[in-house]
Amino acid sequence: MMQRQGEAIVLRAWPFEEADLLVSLFTREQGRVKGVARHALKSRRRFGGALEPMTHVRATYAERPKQDLVRLDAFEIVSSPLSRPVDYARTAALQMVAEVLEELPEGVVDDAVFRLALAVSNEMQVGRVWMPVTYFALWMNRLMGWMPELGHCVVCGLDLRGSAVWSSAAHDGVTCGDDKRGGSVALSAASVALAERMFRGTVKALAAEEWPKSRAADLRRFAVETLERNLERRLASARALGRA
Repeated sequence: MMQRQGEAIVLRAWPFEEADLLVSLFTREQGRVKGVARHALKSRRRFGGALEPMTHVRATYAERPKQDLVRLDAFEIVSSPLSRPVDYARTAALQMVAEVLEELPEGVVDDAVFRLALAVSNEMQVGRVWMPVTYFALWMNRLMGWMPELGHCVVCGLDLRGSAVWSSAAHDGVTCGDDKRGGSVALSAASVALAERMFRGTVKALAAEEWPKSRAADLRRFAVETLERNLERRLASARALGRA
């Protein structure tokens, strides 16, 4: 049995055999890990409030040979989303980050993904979730190699820099207006430029700007649809957030 200790983000927890919980984590060193927290429903000392989604913890756990589930021994909270006010939109936004991490392909271990999740979660405040959600979706696509080139039409190669582009939820890449495919919707030139700003800047710096739900809504839709196409599933949390 190998004992491990390291930083992790709690993604979700659900009942597993009497007082136990099955817990999914995204760890800094190993990527996604699932384990059993024995007697977690009864033991406040070892786990306490550390099992809420998107809680940043230092986790102590043991890996057993030829077993997929680790044994979770204790969590120390580094930061908790419950330490600040919550509302429906903030809860849905945090759930979206957790859901995307939960659905990443097996074997993804990326310190940049871990740092991105923590950075955007820290900026998700009541009344200020739309920019970090957009930033997270864009950067996850880039880090996973799913972000299409926005400057050229994928069909004819036309230079689209400074222009609106067209995207389809069912197809990769963007096109010019002449080559747009069925079901395509426009992504404005302003939103394309904003995407470039997001790739150059930090989420903390951008958080200083006013960002109502209507701002760059087309960019957010595009980024979420790109995630969903590559994850091959609809994101329930993104649908919930859209109702906020």
